[in-house]
Amino acid sequence: MRLLGATLHGRGVSVRLTEVEAYAGQDDPGSHAFRGRTPRTEVMFGPAGRLYVYFSYGMHVCANYVCGVDGTAAAVLLRAGTVVDGIELARRRRPGSSDRDLARGPARLTSALGIGLDDYDLDLHDPASPVRLELGEPLTKRAISSGPRVGVSGAGGGPEYPWRFWIDGEPSVSPYRPAKPRRRARD
Repeated sequence: MRLLGATLHGRGVSVRLTEVEAYAGQDDPGSHAFRGRTPRTEVMFGPAGRLYVYFSYGMHVCANYVCGVDGTAAAVLLRAGTVVDGIELARRRRPGSSDRDLARGPARLTSALGIGLDDYDLDLHDPASPVRLELGEPLTKRAISSGPRVGVSGAGGGPEYPWRFWIDGEPSVSPYRPAKPRRRARD
């Protein structure tokens, strides 16, 4: 998983990625692209290296790295990281958070980096982009753990999808919380 240990730079803050979560597009019931192309998911269909940004639960911005072959949806949710530069600015963006928690979780990560909905479809490899990804040295397989994705219930969730990856021993990795199926209100 080349994204683990990579550095994401965003508007004066840099974060070393410590946790990510994979989504396999139309073949993955947990993916936003499972039902095909929509205006929301268009960027997930390529080209690779773009930023898929969306609003989650009506209150949080989350960001994914698009990584599939052109025309096939695939993306990796950027779940957590450690601030390695611009910590004072990250603290202002996330007041009241401990340093460990500044970018611990997908919404906290985007907040610390100043990523918003307007960043949809940015090229993360363009040196002029306000949000850029810098790959680091690949980590050894022994340094990486995997498990079920966080918050994905029903088809696409659970131990059958061990597509969450993290760097062992990193304090910024978010705790695992299984999804709770939503109950529908009866009419």
